[in-house]
Amino acid sequence: MSHIEILRAGVLTTCQDAGRPGWGHLAVPPSGAADRPSWRLANQLAGNPTGACALETTLNGCTVKAHRNVTVVVGGAPCAVTVDGRPESWGQPVKLKAGSVLDAGSAEVGVRSYLAFSGGLHPKSSLGSHSTCLLSGLGPAPLQDGDTIPLGPSPAHPPLPTQWPAPWAGIGDEIVMKLHLGPRLEWFRPAAVAELTRGVWTVSEHSNRIGLRLEGPTLKRADPGAELPSEGIAAGALQVPPNGQPILFGADHPTTGGYPVIGVVGPEAQAAAAQARPGTRIRFVPIPMPHWSRRS
Repeated sequence: MSHIEILRAGVLTTCQDAGRPGWGHLAVPPSGAADRPSWRLANQLAGNPTGACALETTLNGCTVKAHRNVTVVVGGAPCAVTVDGRPESWGQPVKLKAGSVLDAGSAEVGVRSYLAFSGGLHPKSSLGSHSTCLLSGLGPAPLQDGDTIPLGPSPAHPPLPTQWPAPWAGIGDEIVMKLHLGPRLEWFRPAAVAELTRGVWTVSEHSNRIGLRLEGPTLKRADPGAELPSEGIAAGALQVPPNGQPILFGADHPTTGGYPVIGVVGPEAQAAAAQARPGTRIRFVPIPMPHWSRRS
């Protein structure tokens, strides 16, 4: 069977597709690509359906060997791309001959790059998805040197080079996110809400696909001794543990939690969060939640 071989797995390289939504009642996170716009665009440029499985790297990229002729697009976080030691284009379809070695180097900005192969990757699936989930352990294990991954059939119409590299907004030293306040806003003191939206937060090094841990002012509860029954958690939820330092949940987030959620960010902010390195500053712009959607 035609496949790719992982020669250098890097810090963390996983298989990711559209994930496995709809299994929250079994405590299964949705998972899938952390930066969905970048993953989707890489697949489009490789001639794949937008939901195809690709590699998601973390910070220092990976090296792969092709065992058939295949086209590859490296997107997401910009990085140096080489084939058999020769420079190639980032954000462009690159043709690999069987036996060729492609290296996606360290991210120049951002965190996660995506390697989309024409035909898509076809590791063993779990609950209808090829995605690796760090929280539940479902899907393929994080990749190691020497692993092989089957390739799907080549697309009927091979991808064509584009005039410009794949557009990517990039991530600077500071990210501004629109925050929908609630649903547990009343659990916090008014001063805490002001600190959340006026302060500057820093991404902690203890962050991963499950969530970004943020460091900044301590967000104090209205009643420190109150207990909240566990309730559903969505990607983009900003949960506040007892230490008052919020966690912004990502693709592999838990499906329930017993700490109050002070706000939720949308898909655009979630994609930006997936590319936020430790030390990145984050500011929140408040958007009041509609009255009909507030919980009692």
